[in-house]
Amino acid sequence: GGTPLAERLRELLLHAPMDPLTEVLLVFAARRDHVKQVIAPALARGDTVLCDRFTDATFAYQGAGRGFDVAQLTALESWVHGELQPDLTLWFDLPAEQAAQRLSAARAPDRFEKQDGSFFEQVRKGYLARAEAFPHRIQRIDAASDRESVGRQVMAVLERHL
Repeated sequence: GGTPLAERLRELLLHAPMDPLTEVLLVFAARRDHVKQVIAPALARGDTVLCDRFTDATFAYQGAGRGFDVAQLTALESWVHGELQPDLTLWFDLPAEQAAQRLSAARAPDRFEKQDGSFFEQVRKGYLARAEAFPHRIQRIDAASDRESVGRQVMAVLERHL
């Protein structure tokens, strides 16, 4: 999301059935538009940019979760946003069952959220692999605890990095 075009693509991603290649291409198309229209201009002005998800999520969901080839994801990542990487990624790690319970109390699940527990275990492994590959910028937050504890963890990470 983040731009009118990216939001339209996001709606398709969340609700339309599609194969993994189409899914990953739409993810990167939306990201490209967001980078060009929002992120790059903000960084050029010296602004701080916060994103709900970025390419680490793609490696976790489409790479580990869907089994999409990591080398191809890496090529798309380079093509779509070059060397641009987050300075910090917060990975909110939560067991799939607990996430499903929280979600059911909040809203109806989308196409991704309807996946079974094994999919989310693969996604978790994808985030873990990314965190091991980029320990300087990917920080795990134990999201299984209460809101206040999660908030304290986030603040501790931000204080170390800012």
